Amino acid sequence: MLVLLPPSEGKAPSGRGAPLKPESLSLPALADARQAVLDELVDLCVADEEKARVVLGLSEGLRGEVAKNTELRTAGARPAGEIYTGVLYDALDLATLDAAAKRRAARSLLVFSGLWGAVGITDRIPSYRCSMGVKLPGLGALGAYWRTPMASAMPDAAGDGLVLDLRSSAYTAAWKPKGEVADRTATVRVLHAQMVDGVEKRSVVSHFNKATKGRIVRSLLETGTQPKDPAELVEALRDLGHVVEGEAPTKAGKAWALDVVVREIH
Repeated sequence: MLVLLPPSEGKAPSGRGAPLKPESLSLPALADARQAVLDELVDLCVADEEKARVVLGLSEGLRGEVAKNTELRTAGARPAGEIYTGVLYDALDLATLDAAAKRRAARSLLVFSGLWGAVGITDRIPSYRCSMGVKLPGLGALGAYWRTPMASAMPDAAGDGLVLDLRSSAYTAAWKPKGEVADRTATVRVLHAQMVDGVEKRSVVSHFNKATKGRIVRSLLETGTQPKDPAELVEALRDLGHVVEGEAPTKAGKAWALDVVVREIH
């Protein structure tokens, strides 16, 4: 099973250890593309702080994030699972998993990134700021930029098992499963159901959507559940106590779209 995650907008500080070693990152086929983004991002932030702030879509209060990017080659690196923070990662809580679950996480979790394309949860990276929605002056929109290198790298990464795609829409732009990989891919949407005037209303609640996805991944890692395809995933999630709705797509080459329905927000 391969689980595709979005990164977090905010990130923990860089570590004090050795700096980034690009050659050590997962998906080595992305090395040249990563280097191109890294070079342009660092050069932009070094040359013109104000332009970089605008390009990165940062408010005045986040101007310090530009300075962070100028030091990407020399800043200490930490495992990606420690760098990414926020609601999903708080719910996933990698640090408190037992040893076996941590090994499963290292094998199965892949975090998409505007800067790196995608990294494994144990890959050591510095803290940075560069979302997939950024349009760099030289390389253009990163979602479009990553499509070609990701199209080459991701089928091998997906292997022959289930792909559980939990990415947000900005990050799906970089890679969309096709063909037989799509047939064994499942996307998940979390819906909050509540009664309004005697009628059940359903809506997407951003915070709880992220938290529920984090808890889903954690429960799969803790139990060692390894569904081989979307149909088995549906049964596995139901066994774990989730209300899951979804059917096989009517056409080949299309991912399954699953809804996890929740009635209590916490």
